[in-house]
Amino acid sequence: MKHPAVIFAIFVLQALCAIFFVSDILSSWIGIRTTPLPWEMRELMEIWAALGLIVGLMLGAVLLHGAIKARKAAELRLRRASGAFMDLLAERFEEWGLTPAERDVALFAIKGMSTAEIAGLRSTSEGTVKAQTNAIYRKAGVTGRAQLLSLFIEDLMRDEAGVLRLQDQSARPAA
Repeated sequence: MKHPAVIFAIFVLQALCAIFFVSDILSSWIGIRTTPLPWEMRELMEIWAALGLIVGLMLGAVLLHGAIKARKAAELRLRRASGAFMDLLAERFEEWGLTPAERDVALFAIKGMSTAEIAGLRSTSEGTVKAQTNAIYRKAGVTGRAQLLSLFIEDLMRDEAGVLRLQDQSARPAA
């Protein structure tokens, strides 16, 4: 449901119904004496309170179903984006002619690992990693990690027509 006022109203109705039943039980348990209502009126109130709780239960089920569906859709989009990013990496690495070692180093660098961490993972010296990162930057036509990463971010932000969505929005005249 996309109407918060309706959701709130049903929530309030359900809360009032629950308060009706709980207060009735507590007043009997504590021993508070109240003026008895005619049985017809009491039954009518109980029926409406029970209906209110059932409506709240159904709303909860609908909202839970919607939340599960939205979570699954978000997970699917995330998997697609992750796969698209990995495909984009492989495509660019191929285009730049990176060696397998340079591909590993580039991937670790894009993940944000330091030169020392990359050297430790690859069991090589930091000097070798520095030489490989310089070769990667040269082949990619960038001067550092930030520019290397920005190449991929720009590619991911492009739509099918090849135009950045942010540029489309900023090109519109201010209202």
